[in-house]
Order: sequence, then structure tokens, then C-alpha cells
Amino acid sequence: MTDIQKLFAQKLMDIEAIKLRPNEPFTWASGWHSPIYTDNRKTLGYPEVRSFVKLELCHLIQSAFPEAEAVAGVATGAIAQGALVADELGLPYCYVRPKPKDHGMGNQVEGELKKGAKVIVVEDLISTGGSSLKAVQALREYGVEVVGMVASFTYGFPVAEEAFREAGVRLLTLSNYDAVLEQAAETGYIKDEDKAVLAEWRKNPSEWGV
Repeated sequence: MTDIQKLFAQKLMDIEAIKLRPNEPFTWASGWHSPIYTDNRKTLGYPEVRSFVKLELCHLIQSAFPEAEAVAGVATGAIAQGALVADELGLPYCYVRPKPKDHGMGNQVEGELKKGAKVIVVEDLISTGGSSLKAVQALREYGVEVVGMVASFTYGFPVAEEAFREAGVRLLTLSNYDAVLEQAAETGYIKDEDKAVLAEWRKNPSEWGV
């Protein structure tokens, strides 16, 4: 676990972009019961945190994907952060809708990229990875080469890790679920006994608490 992962985990908890409630679970839109709720959009409202995310994502891209020639954000959560990253790097930018528009030009990729361009995808949050990889597929069908993906946070679900492997997409994130648990325990945000509950949830989140 890196210092950046722990530092960003703390920043997310400080602004309540991440909330942990092992004894009073949240209900996700999917119907899953979860001891954690993540809303990385809140980072946009805090200039220092917003800048931290932008710069650290840029550092990830420059170190791991120096061949990137353009940036694509995944709608809607990563549209703003992707644009900030592209601006900082001085690269062309587009964003990818969940599905093509049902009017006008019917675009799914909004913006303009050169065919064959090497594109780095910016994502907000990785859960199962399904929507993120749909964006990758849309970009490939558009005619560009996806060199990888960077994201603010991942839950680290095994199903997501397998999906990214099968799709041939390298994923790097600023922080992750393990870093949150570690930092939350160190700072007393959660009790030691809560860590076991939180770790158990990630093994089978769809059935947890049912």
C-alpha cells in the first residue's frame, strides 16, 4: 500500500466522499446492501482535493502510460475530472456516454479523436467494472486504441479484476478499499472488529446482509 493510496483515502473520508457504516448499511441502486458509500463527485467541490486528484491522475498517466495521445472520460462521474486531466496534460479530450444518443447524430463518443489514437481512459469509481469496460468497447469501436485506464477509487472486487484481465485493460487507481479500511482503522474512524465485517462484505457483496 502506497502513501498516496492512504493519503487519498483519508482525503475522501475527510470530505465524506466515502462513508463507512458497517452496522447501518447503505442500499445501492443495484439493491446491494453495503457498509460503504462512495461519491467521488464531492471532490469537485473542494479545490485542494480536486487539484490533488487531477495532478495524481496525471502522474499515473505520465509514469505508466506515456504513450497516451488523448484522454477519454467516462460519463457521467468522470467527465469533469477527465477534462481537467486532459487540460493539464495538453491532450485532446472526449467523453463516452453509457449508450448512443437517441437523437441528433446518435453519438456515444462525444468529441473528436483521430482514428488509431492511443487513448487513456479516466474513470471515477470501479465497482464491478461493467460500465467502465463498456466505455472501452465503445472507444475501440470508434477506432482508437485504449492503452489503459486510471481511476480515483476501486472496491477491488474479484469480478472486476477478472473482467479487466479478460478485456486486456490495465487499470491503475489512486486509492482502493484496502487503503480505506487501513486508514479508517488507524484513525479510529472504525473499530478493529468492524474490519472483519467490512472485509467479509467484499467477498460476496451481492449476498451480504440479505
